[in-house]
Amino acid sequence: MSEPRLTHIGASGEAHMVDVGDKAETSRTAIAEGYVRMKPETLAIILAGDAKKGDVIGTARLAGIMAAKKTSDLIPLCHPLMLTKVKVDITPAPDLPGLRVEALARLTGRTGVEMEALTAVSVACLTIYDMAKAVDKAMEISVIRLLEKTGGKSGDFRAE
Repeated sequence: MSEPRLTHIGASGEAHMVDVGDKAETSRTAIAEGYVRMKPETLAIILAGDAKKGDVIGTARLAGIMAAKKTSDLIPLCHPLMLTKVKVDITPAPDLPGLRVEALARLTGRTGVEMEALTAVSVACLTIYDMAKAVDKAMEISVIRLLEKTGGKSGDFRAE
């Protein structure tokens, strides 16, 4: 069995886009999550719909979906993908306090959708920050990670 290696780095260290042309098309799904920690008062303002910029959760959800669709424009070596599903859920996490963001990306294709799910979460979290920063500049975005992925040659993955 060969040692793991970075697929986007050539023999002499140059970055390149991986050729996925010969890979089989399979159904692929990725789920990612992230958190925005904030003051309890900030969470209450967001949940009541009283933020000056408007519907924080609805806007962040749309921003995450749009970001997933633009991932290849943002991450240099990502392939443009024909996503069949992007779903972004934003739920209160009172124990933080704050909001939990989860994104699912799906397609049938030759390459995975982990970056699309992670980008959706990242941009949704940034949008929450942007829309609520007037009342809480100390918010923290944290623990953005891949929860699971299915499909492809490397098989399935589920975070501990």
